[in-house]
Amino acid sequence: MSSLVIIPTYNEVLNITSAVSAVRSAVPAANVLIVDDNSPDGTGATADSLAAGDPFVHVLHRPAKSGLGDAYLAGFAWGMERGFEILVEMDADGSHPADRLDALIGAVSAPTLPGAHYPGLAIGSRWVKGGSVVNWPAHRLFLSRGANWYTRAMLGIQVQDSTAGFRAFRTEVLQNIHLDEVNSHGYCFQIDLTLRVLDAGYTVVELPIEFTERVTGESKMSKNIVVEAMRQVTSWGWQRRFGAKPTAS
Repeated sequence: MSSLVIIPTYNEVLNITSAVSAVRSAVPAANVLIVDDNSPDGTGATADSLAAGDPFVHVLHRPAKSGLGDAYLAGFAWGMERGFEILVEMDADGSHPADRLDALIGAVSAPTLPGAHYPGLAIGSRWVKGGSVVNWPAHRLFLSRGANWYTRAMLGIQVQDSTAGFRAFRTEVLQNIHLDEVNSHGYCFQIDLTLRVLDAGYTVVELPIEFTERVTGESKMSKNIVVEAMRQVTSWGWQRRFGAKPTAS
């Protein structure tokens, strides 16, 4: 099945070349789409140079930074318009191991019978057996584990790492979960899509990865991103418990 690895960037000029090289080595048949939000450090120009030298690499320039979720939605739309059957999310900072791409893509690539329930989403998970995190301070470990515990408790789902940003979707699944209604911008976007996939009746599988903290560049994590996620998860949880079971929005 044809695959597109989507890498959103904002000020990742020090990382994007190695990130693209890692993907092209790990899954040579896959295409790469760099979605750059007008990075002032020259990431967009570097991305254009990479694309000029490799027909499997493409660039989507956006006018300004407007959140991780918006960047991925733009990448999904680009991939769907061109008929890619599997769309993959991956960070540019080296934290996601490219050598697990083949496994993620394979997990959602198996042919299925019409009407069968198959994995619609495969997550590269830090918090399942065999998963791990390298070089994170204690407060980041606590935040990630706590956020995922709270998500499971509030939403009644069993996914161990619903905040993870290393994941592969079958395109037909994304087409069936009302992406036009998504209004999550930061890391809450990952929880939103996980919930939508489950509510649509598809299976989510988690594959263990070793997540390594970035070496160069600055993390995009902020207090506002955390607050958005907590607020949204709390709202969805209350709706699911005391109202009609909604699709996340």
